Amino acid sequence: MKRFIFFLVTIFLGLTLCFAKDEGGKPKIILLISEQNIEGPQQAWWASEIDLSVTEAKVAATLIGQGFGVLEPSSLSNVIRQDKAFRLVDLSETQSVKLGNLSKADYVVLGKAIASSGGNVPQSNMRSCFANITARLIRVKDGKVVAYLDSSGSTAHMDVITGGKEALSAAAEDLAAKIIEALNKEGGK
Repeated sequence: MKRFIFFLVTIFLGLTLCFAKDEGGKPKIILLISEQNIEGPQQAWWASEIDLSVTEAKVAATLIGQGFGVLEPSSLSNVIRQDKAFRLVDLSETQSVKLGNLSKADYVVLGKAIASSGGNVPQSNMRSCFANITARLIRVKDGKVVAYLDSSGSTAHMDVITGGKEALSAAAEDLAAKIIEALNKEGGK
């Protein structure tokens, strides 16, 4: 009987330690990256009724794939509705940290993504499209910017709006890798 109780206690402690590691593992992140595609208006999910941008969707998918927690906009909607200061496309670092604290996030990625079109590709009906993203990775607990990040992407497409989305997606993929690298450096301290 003592062996059986010892066995159960050992299993219970082992499971407790496993789950404790999962909860204390990777940080929770809020993505606040406004986006403008080919001369359209600058948009952001927290300031309007649009869904996640191409940029945020790509970054979120990559972060989630690497085990990081990305807070969904729907989980933040009550906090944003309560404070009109959060409904601006151009959130300040202070406002983003406040939103991070209210939502219990560990980090905020605050940035802008802009796609533009260039000239025609020689001997083609396709147009060159480019995207640039600048972002800051901010640690919520002390409001410190731990990384300044930028990325770019380009593509050619017959439709400039679609080309802009593809360029934004390429730039976002590059940005996600840089965010993961910065978060891993942070975790190593």
